[in-house]
Amino acid sequence: TRTRFYTIRYKLSIFETGIKVVDLLAPYRRGGKIGLFGGAGVGKTVLIMELINNIAKAHGGVSVFGGVGERTREGNDLYMEMKESGVINEENIAESKVALVYGQMNEPRELV
Repeated sequence: TRTRFYTIRYKLSIFETGIKVVDLLAPYRRGGKIGLFGGAGVGKTVLIMELINNIAKAHGGVSVFGGVGERTREGNDLYMEMKESGVINEENIAESKVALVYGQMNEPRELV
């Protein structure tokens, strides 16, 4: 049998984050991937928390957070803040709007 290929058409557009400085200086593409890199204490986690919250509440979307090299304490703090804001629902996990995936900096590397 032959595999059929389909052309997917979509319109490129800007994703409005609700954070004015991001929308003006470094706009994100709708449906794209976002990576934030920087030194300790520059506000990466704060920005990510705000993005995830806005995506969940204003746009009804779902986010995946990959915390590579995060400290256990920071991962726990992010989890608790997401839970308090209602983005993570422990009572009905299917209603949660974010998946948090961590690779702690103090854990050995393993193949899954």
